[in-house]
Amino acid sequence: MKIYLVGGAVRDALLGLDVRERDWVVTGASPEDMVAAGFLPVGKDFPVFLHPKTKEEHALARTERKSGRGYHGFTFHTGPEVTLEDDLLRRDLTINAIAQDENGKLIDPHGGQRDLAARLLRHVSPSFAEDPVRVLRLARFAARFAPLGFTVAPETMALCRQLVEAGEVDALVPERIWQEMARALMHDTPSVFFKVLHACGALARIVPELAALDGVPQRADYHPEVDSLVHTLMCVDVGAREHFPLEVRCAALLHDLGKAATPMMEWPSHKMHDARGVPLVERVCTRLKIPNDCREIALHHTREHLLIHIVRELRPATLLELLERLDAFRKPDRLDRVCEASLCDARGRQHFETCEYPQVDYLKAAQKLAAAVPVKEVIAEGFTGAAVSAELKKRRVAVLDAFKRGRPVPN
Repeated sequence: MKIYLVGGAVRDALLGLDVRERDWVVTGASPEDMVAAGFLPVGKDFPVFLHPKTKEEHALARTERKSGRGYHGFTFHTGPEVTLEDDLLRRDLTINAIAQDENGKLIDPHGGQRDLAARLLRHVSPSFAEDPVRVLRLARFAARFAPLGFTVAPETMALCRQLVEAGEVDALVPERIWQEMARALMHDTPSVFFKVLHACGALARIVPELAALDGVPQRADYHPEVDSLVHTLMCVDVGAREHFPLEVRCAALLHDLGKAATPMMEWPSHKMHDARGVPLVERVCTRLKIPNDCREIALHHTREHLLIHIVRELRPATLLELLERLDAFRKPDRLDRVCEASLCDARGRQHFETCEYPQVDYLKAAQKLAAAVPVKEVIAEGFTGAAVSAELKKRRVAVLDAFKRGRPVPN
């Protein structure tokens, strides 16, 4: 039995990055040998074991053969005769196919160190095109390592196109798509994930509503970048730059889907793209099974972002209605997230990357003032039933009117 450190741990150490997880490959052993050595079996699809002390995953070296469509369509083989080189050959990228033995010696049969130095993401073998998940992983690695200067090798991009054209991407399950997308959204340059998918044709299969934004023009005075997809991906990168949470980055990604539904004769104007976008966001979230916290913020931001941009111009009653639709008095955190997504929208434009956006402070101040109107006083004054809500709304409108006019807020 021999044990090797493999994959991301070796790669990240060579790049000088923190190693968070360590994966191991075991050669020359059977499942019975692993159990006899005290390892705990946990693998469902192929033999994986937890180390009795460190609890780190140890997988038996294996080969795999394509036997059907999708990423489940593989037959695996393990056995004492399977070598480390056999196992490394089945891996996706050369930079992930480097192993290290117990003495620190590197085993690198596919030039992973060379590609690390060249900052290239390159496939190990043509079998890369057999597994559609590898397209998602490649795009995610491209997003993660873009700040280090990594790009995708042209021949690897060609294999991705081949995989898409063969219909393999269509077999991806929603949970796996969202898993990789969510991880990519939390990288420093999430836009690269979607750019790689779009370049190989996968984005149109996975999120066609997003791919449809490519080439849709916007007014150059508001959007010097013009292209709607370019703007959307700039918004996502603002979310990363500001260290906003996942639900905000997801909202930034989906907020302008309605622009692809604008009739061409109305271009470059996009009136009603907020309303047109809501059912598209619903459709994407349902199809990809996006979690409710992300879905909720994305829907609210899509529906309200145009009003938020002009919030200082709204009549007090309209402003109160906006706060009520956002449920801002019971859920102020939701207001914070929607405001953050609106900031992404404002700064996700060429030449506006650092623009001031006072709408956020204005809206939050309005919420705070309106929320401070004491409902207990309304009840104490004898109002009952529906009259309580009506009087509360009246007083909140009065407070917001004074706020808008810069006058002392009534007690």
